[in-house]
Amino acid sequence: MIIIGIAGGTGSGKTTVVKEIINSLAQKDVALLPLDSYYKDSSNVPVEERQNINFDHPNAFDWELLSKHVSMLRKGESIEQPIYSYLTCTRQAETIHIEPCEVVVIEGILALSDKKLCKQMDLRIFVDADPDERLIRVIQRDVIERGRTAEAVMERYMKVLKPMHLEFIEPAKRWADLIIPQGGHNKKAIDILKMYIERIIVGK
Repeated sequence: MIIIGIAGGTGSGKTTVVKEIINSLAQKDVALLPLDSYYKDSSNVPVEERQNINFDHPNAFDWELLSKHVSMLRKGESIEQPIYSYLTCTRQAETIHIEPCEVVVIEGILALSDKKLCKQMDLRIFVDADPDERLIRVIQRDVIERGRTAEAVMERYMKVLKPMHLEFIEPAKRWADLIIPQGGHNKKAIDILKMYIERIIVGK
């Protein structure tokens, strides 16, 4: 089993890189653990206060549960991955059953920000992109997919996304084995990554 962590700022192209990896492998050989699934359950927080949760801060995540699940998969045990609702800021009663497989991908903005989790990874990747390009992608995504105004997105970017990126996400580069510049547009880097993963699988 190879456990891969993929981190990078919002709008950097992480999802594109992950899709390329998953599409290059047989479905039974890869499992995806989105970091977003491991947000802490906030059902104990009053509803009116949940909107103040900073989802870009390391404290928002249940690192202990994620680390436990990674250890279980490594041991050949199946896990029940949480399902998190952004609407209610709570974990759902349902879970996603995941069986151990050849490749486990942990993907999220802060995937390389927990030292214990990093030590469990066999390969650590940081997807990098120009800040202006990331902002443009965030505006396009949030306006089209989440119904926000461009002004609201830019305000959140300046107040939350940018400060959190500089404080927590950008420093995680030091833990990366591989940094992919130009995000999902860097086809050569992605192809090299896919070949590396395939070589490890075949070697086993």
